[in-house]
Amino acid sequence: MDTWVIVVIVVAVILLVGIIVVGGRRASERRRASKRQEAGELRQEADQRAARAEEREALAKEQADRAQRERAEAEDRQRKADEVDPDVDR
Repeated sequence: MDTWVIVVIVVAVILLVGIIVVGGRRASERRRASKRQEAGELRQEADQRAARAEEREALAKEQADRAQRERAEAEDRQRKADEVDPDVDR
């Protein structure tokens, strides 16, 4: 084989390897960008769910506080009824 043919083959192989490396890097970067976007969407969804959970927790606490006040009021009325009732021993 002539020397120039070997040089052309070597240059072609080097170019081919370079193209493959660059293409691989671009594909890898696209995958990473896609994963970043997916992670961002997941974080946004998690934030929304956390906000809804906090709202529900606040509502549940408010309802529990209200129930506790109503229970205390009912117990107070029961004591008053016991004080008024002549059949209840004190």
